[in-house]
Amino acid sequence: MFEARDIKTDDKAEFYRELAQQLEALLHGEPDPIANAANTSALLYQTMPDLNWAGFYLMRDGELVLGPFQGRPACVRIAVGAGVCGTAVARRSPVLVEDVNAFPGHIACDAASRSELVVPLIGRDGVIGVIDLDSPSVARFDASDQAGIERVAAIYLAACDQVAPPALAKAS
Repeated sequence: MFEARDIKTDDKAEFYRELAQQLEALLHGEPDPIANAANTSALLYQTMPDLNWAGFYLMRDGELVLGPFQGRPACVRIAVGAGVCGTAVARRSPVLVEDVNAFPGHIACDAASRSELVVPLIGRDGVIGVIDLDSPSVARFDASDQAGIERVAAIYLAACDQVAPPALAKAS
């Protein structure tokens, strides 16, 4: 049985190395995307400090639909191009927002959220969803967090056998 370990380091690179190792162990041998999204959300929420929401939105019929998450109840549907999550899908690239109140069109599912990081999940057939992290602190996320969560996304996609060919992953 997997048991998450606290990650005690102030070095973000080391934090994300340890997080990646734990996530690979947690998802090893399980291809189900919903089960893996649920466990990934739980691990992120448990190990990452200063989060108030960690989860997935999954593409369904051309829009993002709420998937597994940890935190307060959330918005159920988000249009492509709307809010931070929909913008990440439209751009096919991560979106890091230091202050959500300054982001045009931000969708406030939880009024306590002040910063957000969204990484799209680009699978074999295009964008299949996003990983979304919210924090009650302004400027909680930086480039190191973005790189770390991009690695989390890659581990999730590999576990679910959704690895995109390099040309598709980089296409805009």
